[in-house]
Amino acid sequence: MGPAVLGLGQCTSGLRGCLNAWAVPKNCQRAVSLGAIRAIYSETGKWKSEYGLATRRRVEEWWRLRVKERFTAVCEVDKSKPKFYVLSMFPYPSGKLHMGHVRVYTISDTVARFQKMRGMQVINPMGWDAFGLPAENAAIERGLRPDSWTQSNIQHMREQLGRIGLCFNWDREITTCSEDYYKWTQYLFVKMYESGLVYQKEAMVNWDPVDHTVLANEQVDEDGCSWRSGAKVEQKYLKQWFLKTTVYAKAMRDALAELPEWYGVKSMQANWIGDCSGCYFDFMLKVNGMETGETISAYAFNPEAVYGASHVSILPNHRLLHGSSSLKEALQEDFKVGRDCITRVSAVNLFTKQEVPVVISAKSEFEGYLDTKIGIPSTRLEDAEIADTLGLPYVSVTHTIGDGTEKITNSGKFTGLTRQEAFLAITQQAKHEGVGGHLTSDKLRDWLISRQRYWGTPIPIIHCPSCGTVPVPADDLPVVLPTVASFTGKGTSLLASVSEWINCKCPRCMGAATRETDTMDTFVDSAWYYFRYTDPHNSERPFDKSLVDFWMPVDLYIGGKEHAVMHLYYARFFSHFCNSQDMVKHREPFHKLLVQGLIKGQTYKLASSGRYLKRQEIDVGDSGPTHAQTGEKIQVTWEKMSKSKHNGVDPEEMVEQYGIDTTRLYLLFAAPPEQDILWDMKTDAIPGVRRWQSRMWAVMSKFIEARKSLTVPSPLLLSKKEKAEAQNIWDMRNIAVLEVTSHFSEDYLFNAAISRLMSLSNVLLQSSSRVIVHSSEFEDALASLCIMISPMVPHVASELWKGMAHVQQKLCTQYKWDEDVLRQAWPNVDPEYLRHPDMVEVSVLINNKTCGRVSVPHHVSRDSDRVHELVLQSDLGMTHLRGRTIQKVFLSPRTALINFLVEE
Repeated sequence: MGPAVLGLGQCTSGLRGCLNAWAVPKNCQRAVSLGAIRAIYSETGKWKSEYGLATRRRVEEWWRLRVKERFTAVCEVDKSKPKFYVLSMFPYPSGKLHMGHVRVYTISDTVARFQKMRGMQVINPMGWDAFGLPAENAAIERGLRPDSWTQSNIQHMREQLGRIGLCFNWDREITTCSEDYYKWTQYLFVKMYESGLVYQKEAMVNWDPVDHTVLANEQVDEDGCSWRSGAKVEQKYLKQWFLKTTVYAKAMRDALAELPEWYGVKSMQANWIGDCSGCYFDFMLKVNGMETGETISAYAFNPEAVYGASHVSILPNHRLLHGSSSLKEALQEDFKVGRDCITRVSAVNLFTKQEVPVVISAKSEFEGYLDTKIGIPSTRLEDAEIADTLGLPYVSVTHTIGDGTEKITNSGKFTGLTRQEAFLAITQQAKHEGVGGHLTSDKLRDWLISRQRYWGTPIPIIHCPSCGTVPVPADDLPVVLPTVASFTGKGTSLLASVSEWINCKCPRCMGAATRETDTMDTFVDSAWYYFRYTDPHNSERPFDKSLVDFWMPVDLYIGGKEHAVMHLYYARFFSHFCNSQDMVKHREPFHKLLVQGLIKGQTYKLASSGRYLKRQEIDVGDSGPTHAQTGEKIQVTWEKMSKSKHNGVDPEEMVEQYGIDTTRLYLLFAAPPEQDILWDMKTDAIPGVRRWQSRMWAVMSKFIEARKSLTVPSPLLLSKKEKAEAQNIWDMRNIAVLEVTSHFSEDYLFNAAISRLMSLSNVLLQSSSRVIVHSSEFEDALASLCIMISPMVPHVASELWKGMAHVQQKLCTQYKWDEDVLRQAWPNVDPEYLRHPDMVEVSVLINNKTCGRVSVPHHVSRDSDRVHELVLQSDLGMTHLRGRTIQKVFLSPRTALINFLVEE
């Protein structure tokens, strides 16, 4: 063992490590120069009661790698043991972590450690969403290759994660731009192609003239500008690749009912999908009675009445009127702006075999995002008016019988069915015949995945003059991105410059052919990564079914709310598809979803120009902040942290100043996960969590000092008053275990868990010396406290546990004192506590109706706020009150009743 106080000459490796992990702030430089770096118990075997900055540094430096080792690889899966899969949304490798990253990964790290201590087999993997436009643009600007740029960023961010104490199962690391990953992205694309879920058609797209690529609607701001380049977006018609996400729309909407509440995200998903009460039917197009070889899909609001169609309506901006369609001339010939125009183009319904004219609508838009719909006059007044105006024949296909039941007529073999029976029969048969019938909404469109860029997953399609579009055979995957000689251009021009890559042989006829030069949207890469984590090194298939069925669904998925619509929808689509192919057992990929809020900093902006100012450009006066140079008043707001807004906080600087554990505690304590954190160093929670760490250290110091006496600890030596004090500690320990376990496993209110643990540590700190010496309740509560804080602050908890384990003649034998704290089992509530006469059964009413009962400790049963809180945290509260607006709460202690008045 080394000495308790080491000089610089004596602490060669340890001090260097300390200085590497934490930059020494100015207020500590004098202490360092004097050689006053305090060693800790784990190094010296001597406990020091002072817990200052130097001690915190030594604790974290000593334990940082050891804590990482406590969360090692899951080497061999034991399918007889329970599992827990916690997943945080993987980052884009920009080269620098921000506080949003640190917040979400601190949550996943905390949950993973907690579940591991509960005896679960846990995976908490990490990877990189590595393809995409930013890397390509950065490479072009710097004259680098995007793969080199991306890999250097990944390496830097991986090192950052380690420096700030975040631990993952690195043996499961994936990178979407690696061939061994995107090979399987291409494989799944081909599987979808073979299942009829992939098609190519001309579409009007958002074109970024600066970045030379297609943008999704969500990537265009309210001013019609690109979210990345800022350029005014143009509308162009391009041939694009689509995935038929609408095929699974109804199944995906219905499946939401099977999932737990997702903090409002379920309603966002449901709204995105829409009411799936109609479907598309496929039509073959003719001109003057001659088949053209072109087809379209048109939406029917009432599929059961499709035999009553009189026409197919298209919008004036439809691709057939503006693209390279052979029908363009025929359609434009009859087009008149502002009028419903019948054309000489007709459409044959491939399901009913009926032929109806194509009408160009007088409208500029239809319901939702439709640009093609079927006119059925007997079910929609608007369609009847168009048919009557244009003189189009139609038949009524519904009639009502005596009891009010509506039945179908003039509809072939479906005649005589009720409308509902016909609805089911027609849509099911259309699906069986492959000509439509999949229930979807009028607001949902198929997923356009084409991107005209180099740095993305190549679309595995070959264009053959004889065979048409041919998917690349599975044995020939991956289609690897070619090496580009000069990385100075943009978009597919880079791929087009590699003639030996583009020119190839058709896998069917072996004739001369060319490769598809579009690459996939990066959302495709991230739509299935959660599967690959379960079997990341498989070279024979995307993943092994037995492994994915064991680990899936993801038990807790953590990420930003900004991804709660598109990414989540696409990931669910991929999972539903894989389930339909019997590749996975579960349809839904994610069980619980935890969306975390933003971390916002104060911004200072000039109203005249909108320019964001740095802090040093501001004068703070009595009348408010002004621009130091001009005296102009400044707009002060809270916005998402950003370099461009000069309101960011560097995570590594935060760790260097306060330490890893303090940073983790702050992020968990400042607000519930789904709420934004407003970062204000004057009023934030950092001082509070720093003081709490010092109080926990003080509690342990009191325990170690008290047990140094020669007195053998014995509960029999306690007086009646001291036994009552020990009983109170027992109560506080059990309620802390009960509540903290619930917060860590159910509602993830880490701030509430920390508050409860603070209360427990305060009780322990105030305990009398004889209770500390002779009470097993105190010892058990202190051990439980160390264990319960360890998922959040693993470094200081590890050191506290070492100090406690060193104490001789301990009264509690249920702990593995020779093992580190992170290897302990999570504490349980004493069964006796749950049967304790001091527990009160409170009846819970919602809007004056009884819903059930919740047990609360007797000593809080008269506290309305406390009972309110415990009910919300209970299973009953989670089921009946989560997400509802509570207007008033009434507690009647005399009758043990609480009544919640909520909005209906």
